[in-house]
Amino acid sequence: MKHHYTLTISCPDRAGIIAAVSGFIAQHGGFIVEASYHTEQEAEHFFMRQEIRADSLPFDANEFRRLFTPLAEKFGMVWQLADSAIKKRLVVLVSKQDHCLDDLLHRWRSGELLVDIPCVISNHEDLRSFVEWHGIPFIHVDMQSDKAAAFKKIASLFEEYRGDTMILARFMQIMPPALCRRYAGRIINIHHSFLPSFVGAKPYHQAYQRGVKLIGATCHYVTDELDAGPIIEQDTVRIDHGDTVDDLVRYGRDIEKTVLSRGLRYHVENRVLVCGNKTIVFR
Repeated sequence: MKHHYTLTISCPDRAGIIAAVSGFIAQHGGFIVEASYHTEQEAEHFFMRQEIRADSLPFDANEFRRLFTPLAEKFGMVWQLADSAIKKRLVVLVSKQDHCLDDLLHRWRSGELLVDIPCVISNHEDLRSFVEWHGIPFIHVDMQSDKAAAFKKIASLFEEYRGDTMILARFMQIMPPALCRRYAGRIINIHHSFLPSFVGAKPYHQAYQRGVKLIGATCHYVTDELDAGPIIEQDTVRIDHGDTVDDLVRYGRDIEKTVLSRGLRYHVENRVLVCGNKTIVFR
């Protein structure tokens, strides 16, 4: 993909927003290669995403931001401009289960997922050799003796490695509320159920006991309410009375990997805009 800028906007809905933004880009010779729009009718809020070829503009991203600011202020926009030349830095947290981590690292090594992974943090040592084989630093943080200190260490590492997004790839710990608020919209979790069903621990066991006919997985932003943050992506698979809990776990692993990779791609490509406790995903 050619070097491009991605402009994302949310603001109160009113006439003339698209014309004003597109006019600003056209005024400077900008070439829009992708554009998406959505209005939340009840909230009367407007959302926009545009990809602009960088080589079509006579200035860089910083100058774009400076020139665009007066227009953004006029419409009361919450906005950002992302540069495709700058890869997002993902700090991955994991416990013992490796299927989601394995899938992410495969996509990263193959060039399918265009990000940097500066480190992997875990509360167990089990995956050290696997991670280090990929040439990525593996950092063990003990969660047994002092969880508050452990999460303080995780936040410190996230800052030290200049992380943009924290990925909970089956990290089986509950994030403290202060950390969730500090990095709002920057922590992504994969939960092994079709939320809002079966929140918390052992959702496949809960699903089995309830006798459901579908199980699923959910990729969502983390908030201080457990498994209740804005949902980015979901999927399901059909099951029946003959399936055991182990079968559900096995089916679920495949869905978890797919849902996390799709949700993460949407986030990395700046396709997700948060609206209250929902998301607008411009796929």
